Amino acid sequence: MRELTQIAFPAFFRERTGDLGLYLGIYEGDRLVAMAGERLALTGLQEISGVCTHPDFSGRGHARRLTRALLSRHRQRGIRSFLHVSEGNVAARRLYESMGFVVRASLPMCKVERIAS
Repeated sequence: MRELTQIAFPAFFRERTGDLGLYLGIYEGDRLVAMAGERLALTGLQEISGVCTHPDFSGRGHARRLTRALLSRHRQRGIRSFLHVSEGNVAARRLYESMGFVVRASLPMCKVERIAS
């Protein structure tokens, strides 16, 4: 999972992020080529997170299939789904909007790290 996310969106998927919820994957042989999962949970809400596809396998509908599977899981549990996407990630925004997601807010983001003292 970390190897795939380092290619798809480096620095946003930490070592233990996969422990925060269910993650689904699509494999080509032993190689993870696409994934999507759950992370933040609030009362009545569940975040869809870590949706990514290796560039060599993009355009095959993997992200859509994985996201649909999570949406179905959330509906069965009676909760609503939400997600976040970088403003510049036009392809992902187009995908999510085609699946019924709408922009609720645009928030500036920055990476903050603690430096060794």
